[in-house]
Amino acid sequence: MAHIKLENIVKRFGDVVAVKDFNLEIEDKEFVVFLGPSGCGKTTTLRLIAGLENPEEGDIFIDGQRVNDLSPADRDIAFVFQFYALYPHLSVYDNIAFPLKAVKVSKSEIDTQVKRVAEILQISNMLDRKPNVLSGGEMQRVALGRAMVRQPKVYLLDEPMANLDTKIRVDTRAEIKRLQHEIGATTIFVTHDQVEAMSLADRIAVIHQGLLQQIGTPHEVYNKPESLFVAGFMGMPTMNLLGAELASQEGESVLRLSHTDVHLRLSPERQARISSVSQENGLVFGIRPEHITAANQPNGQSISAHLHLVEPLGPVNILDIRLGTHPETQEPILLRVRTHPTFQGAIGDTIWLDFSEEEMHLFDRETEQAVW
Repeated sequence: MAHIKLENIVKRFGDVVAVKDFNLEIEDKEFVVFLGPSGCGKTTTLRLIAGLENPEEGDIFIDGQRVNDLSPADRDIAFVFQFYALYPHLSVYDNIAFPLKAVKVSKSEIDTQVKRVAEILQISNMLDRKPNVLSGGEMQRVALGRAMVRQPKVYLLDEPMANLDTKIRVDTRAEIKRLQHEIGATTIFVTHDQVEAMSLADRIAVIHQGLLQQIGTPHEVYNKPESLFVAGFMGMPTMNLLGAELASQEGESVLRLSHTDVHLRLSPERQARISSVSQENGLVFGIRPEHITAANQPNGQSISAHLHLVEPLGPVNILDIRLGTHPETQEPILLRVRTHPTFQGAIGDTIWLDFSEEEMHLFDRETEQAVW
């Protein structure tokens, strides 16, 4: 299939820099997801690869060939848009078959491929209909099917499941992943949905304000965020992020969460990685809700705090624990903890917390990069 390389890509729209010094390599047969909030530059980057936009700076390579000056038709890619782009005068069957007819595939092979894809996407009963009688989700499945019948070098999918209902989305997601594995096609998938990204990707490219924040496996991006943005964007509920500073307690250096009585002991190795620059800029402490243990009784070095709110969500409970009060705003400083649904607690109760040092994160407040 195809190896893709982006080197120092810059794209501007007037005074707005949509893509900033973007560098990325995508291996042959790899499934990469561009993940980020609306307006972060992920779709623009996809369109640059497709040839629908031209970069002001940098180079795009597909299989070692510089493609900056090639038209979209000459790049051998299949693009699935968020907004269907179907031929209104053609039936569903003919819309899906169109790419195969264009390259003069035999009628029998076209029929086999169209019906196979239609069955996967659950649109077999719609093949003789026109797009104007289809729902939004049905039209999106037709657009997806039109790309799936081809075998190009690269599949580019721009939020192709945005208009599907929940069940069809889950089924289609599984089929896309299975088909990509079977076909071995290099695939780039754009989404703002973390679950979609985590379930589909070999690697996730997290993008924010035109910058590539981090590229890694779902495990790496979730468990080893390299920046404050990635830490705060990934996960639901998101990572707890609180101001912190080094302090001394009983002659020992500890990490104190700002405006609270919470002091966390650090190993010498962790302390050594906190530079003087990071201390001067300020620190941000991070930990995910599932990496905190809550109990109704103290246990060893447990930290006590008060229960502010309980959110029973069925398979889990989310506890909001009050650690203190911000002196300027008088807003409560809260820590979110995920527990088993059987955990019992009422608002105002004293809760005991344990933190695993291995699951803690620390960031430089000014650079927003991970300290460890």
